[in-house]
Amino acid sequence: MSADSDYAELVEELLAGKHRALARTITKIENRAPGYRDLVSQLHQHTGDADVIGITGSPGAGKSTLVDKMANYYRERGETVGVIAVDPSSPFTGGAVLGDRIRMASNVGDMDVFFRSMSARGTLGGLSTATTDAVKALDAFGKDKIIIETVGAGQNEIDIVKSADTVAVLVPPGSGDDVQMLKAGILEIADVFVVNKADLDGADRTVQELREMVHMQQDNTANLATGHHGAGATGGRGADEESDADADDEDETESWEPTIVETVAKDGEGVEELVGTLADHADYLDASGLLEEKARMRYAEEIRNLLRDDVGTLLESEIERQDGIEAFAQQVLDRETDPYSVADEIIEPLEDCLEE
Repeated sequence: MSADSDYAELVEELLAGKHRALARTITKIENRAPGYRDLVSQLHQHTGDADVIGITGSPGAGKSTLVDKMANYYRERGETVGVIAVDPSSPFTGGAVLGDRIRMASNVGDMDVFFRSMSARGTLGGLSTATTDAVKALDAFGKDKIIIETVGAGQNEIDIVKSADTVAVLVPPGSGDDVQMLKAGILEIADVFVVNKADLDGADRTVQELREMVHMQQDNTANLATGHHGAGATGGRGADEESDADADDEDETESWEPTIVETVAKDGEGVEELVGTLADHADYLDASGLLEEKARMRYAEEIRNLLRDDVGTLLESEIERQDGIEAFAQQVLDRETDPYSVADEIIEPLEDCLEE
């Protein structure tokens, strides 16, 4: 059986709701099996219906436990869930270091909660192209909610914005240093801040620090139409619900103000409020037109990434044809040429072809 006919049958089974076909599809995507791009291409026209939620935060914040409780809550409402946990990559195999851990204890045996642990594969933001493609597979399969849980937090985690519609950042209580770190960039990607383990000392102070940061950020960007949250329809509950209720009536073009939710994931406390806030943000995106705008930006970035990968592979083949990178490096070392000249020399035939 040819790869094309095999993939056509696989796509047909996936669209028919067969979980084994979904698992096989994601395996082929993650392993970059021959022809996997055609497989993803066939799935694309069946995507666009799922809510994609990103969960990130510092190690030990309780992301996995919270994701487990969220999935359980969605299932109780009759919705299906797909979870992709992006774990650290093994430096030896490229596989997920934590891939075999038990992560979804409350949902073991529930076929309508599909869990997959994937490797970050050394990608700067902890998200690989395979993760984006796996989201497409879950979307095409018909999952109502897709949750991406990423490893770590900080500047490197901003890539989650390119895959998720709504991003929740978990912050453990009493983490003054972590809150300070958020100022480096995480603040701009968070649609919702979650102070998990809110029953511990320091939770109130962490909430207050986050609230001050959110208000400071809103003040600094009040007159700007750029940034992650943008301008559009009325914002959600916001960090300060009492004041937002009045503001909603007065300004129908207010941008989304990141909401702060307190949870105790191990007991399921605050999960209902969190899920409601995530739904508020989804409604905001839809009403403001930002959902379509985010999708357009996401596809543009995906095209750029694919082109960079393809051109990189093409140029690597050309370098090998010309005696390999070591030969060029030796010429640079011997001062016979320089890195810029080498790059120009290698890229010139490609530029000529494109001009013709």
